Amino acid sequence: MAISTFGRRKGDSAPAASPTQSSKGNSSVGLGNLTAFIDQGSEFEGKLSFKDTVRIDGTFAGEISSDNTLIVGETGEIHARIKSVCVVISGLVEGDIVSSQQVVLHKTAVVNGDIDTPNIVIEEGAQLNGTIRMNGRAGSSSSASNTESKDSKTNSSGDAL
Repeated sequence: MAISTFGRRKGDSAPAASPTQSSKGNSSVGLGNLTAFIDQGSEFEGKLSFKDTVRIDGTFAGEISSDNTLIVGETGEIHARIKSVCVVISGLVEGDIVSSQQVVLHKTAVVNGDIDTPNIVIEEGAQLNGTIRMNGRAGSSSSASNTESKDSKTNSSGDAL
């Protein structure tokens, strides 16, 4: 797989837009430089800490801490507590996610755990089994809906209860 395809989902022909790009086209955190890649068929256990973008298409268990973006590919399987600036999920995540800017759940995402983030994007078909807590934080959007503190419960289809 070429490095130029890391920001793309299966079947996409153009690079994916920055997960934190606003309607004005400004982005405070992009996909950044790829620091590490755990490919499909690979397994890793322990503590992972990084400053740039990491993509996981294999299996990881433990703790993940990031100063930028974590991408979980469609074949990625994560069993960990995640703390990152931005988290983009297309695979499976078992564990809680704390993001200081944004979480993106693509249509193939399955998350079993709680999410704490000021901004969230959930595509139709994504599954979230847990709670979403949205707090206004530095670097979050200025819209009132994103800066108010909210607690939401969702069912397995991502629909609000």
